Amino acid sequence: MAIQVSEQLEDLTQEFKGATSNRSRLAVDSNKFISQIVNLRPNTDSFGTDTNEFVSELRQVASDRLSKLSFPTTKDEEWKYTDISSLGSLTFANQAAISVDVEALIAKHSAPEASGNLIVFVNGEYSEKFSNTTTTEQGLVIGTLATLGDRVLPKLRSHLAQHPDANDYFASLNTVCMADIAIILAPKNLVVENPVQLLFISAPQTTDTNLVNQPRCLVIAETHSNLSLIQTFVGEDNHPYLSNSVTEVWLAEGAQVNHTKVQWQGNEAVHINTTAIAQARNSVYKNQSISFGAKISRQNLVVRQMAEQTETSLTGLAFIDGDQLADTHSCISHNYPHGSSKQLHKCIANGRSHAVFNGKIQVAKLAQQTDSAQLSRNLLLSSKARIDTKPQLEIFADNVKCAHGATVSQLDAEEIFYLQSRAIDAESAANLLTYAFASEAIAQIPIISVQRLLSDFVLEKTKP
Repeated sequence: MAIQVSEQLEDLTQEFKGATSNRSRLAVDSNKFISQIVNLRPNTDSFGTDTNEFVSELRQVASDRLSKLSFPTTKDEEWKYTDISSLGSLTFANQAAISVDVEALIAKHSAPEASGNLIVFVNGEYSEKFSNTTTTEQGLVIGTLATLGDRVLPKLRSHLAQHPDANDYFASLNTVCMADIAIILAPKNLVVENPVQLLFISAPQTTDTNLVNQPRCLVIAETHSNLSLIQTFVGEDNHPYLSNSVTEVWLAEGAQVNHTKVQWQGNEAVHINTTAIAQARNSVYKNQSISFGAKISRQNLVVRQMAEQTETSLTGLAFIDGDQLADTHSCISHNYPHGSSKQLHKCIANGRSHAVFNGKIQVAKLAQQTDSAQLSRNLLLSSKARIDTKPQLEIFADNVKCAHGATVSQLDAEEIFYLQSRAIDAESAANLLTYAFASEAIAQIPIISVQRLLSDFVLEKTKP
């Protein structure tokens, strides 16, 4: 009884502290926050004359837009579960020095299948030393704004910062501070045999100032091309920093892109990511988003089907513990007939962590014979953890096949009992079931080495 009373008192104390903390928070001064980060942006003077001018124009347009937007708070419907006001108390500074063993991180997180198609950014700067594009297939364009310059400017004009759904507060901030960006261009009819990997490493060195990284990636898959992409975000623990990334993916007619994103940021980091996808006729886009790290992570995933017979597949997994918060907001817009989409999102929450999923499927009146399915499955491993899930369907067409569903549950006692009857102890049985729950999402990743790395992490995390 004494133990139960003690646990109840601890819970009440934590709730009181949380309530007091919420009441005492001050609103973030948006202008101060923006100016502090904008002052750190590099000059646009190394991309080629015409490219410099184009990037400056994009920055100005985004700056005008950002001046009309307010810093997101929990009073905003889209951010009501995700409090990022802690960013207002941080002092940001450029930190070019490296404080971790970058080679060890690359060895751990780089996929052998992408060894000749690897681009590495360290603390927001392209690293020629650690990148490797020695075996890039003929015709495939991989590089950065600084290395490619005016050579890709015609493609930039029609694609970079042109996605209409990448204009929110943090995406606009990323555009205002746009510097050297990763560029991947798969030309017409090219089937890229080996995957391309972008590895972004955050390694803050000092404790009196905080690092801010704003990675940006532009992917263009031209007509009937086929490309696999891995994006990996890793960072050092115990130092607060901000990673604010934007990825734009454009698929031309008949193109196929298989996109894997793994977020493994440091345990004090705030990671905000916007991924915007535009699909042309007969294109196929597949996305697997895995989130393990960061104290606060926010994923904004927006897919816009721009023509008939497009296919979209989204798979997500967030496995969090302690006081982590993982928030995923996704939207698939069906705008033309005969489109299809399939989405599976899973959350596993332990400790006092909080997982959020808000998935929206929009079917326009013109999008007849749309076939769409969405499923949110969630697992609570702790009585103190929390999961909020909100699948949404907005249908304006009358000849569609659409379904959605959501479950939030604990481990099944009958399944645990069944495993116990097979001489497996209760704790091992629970860990085995948790591993199996996560494996369904990881198995969708087409790169075997990435599958194994993530499976090993989950296995280690679920060990007794």
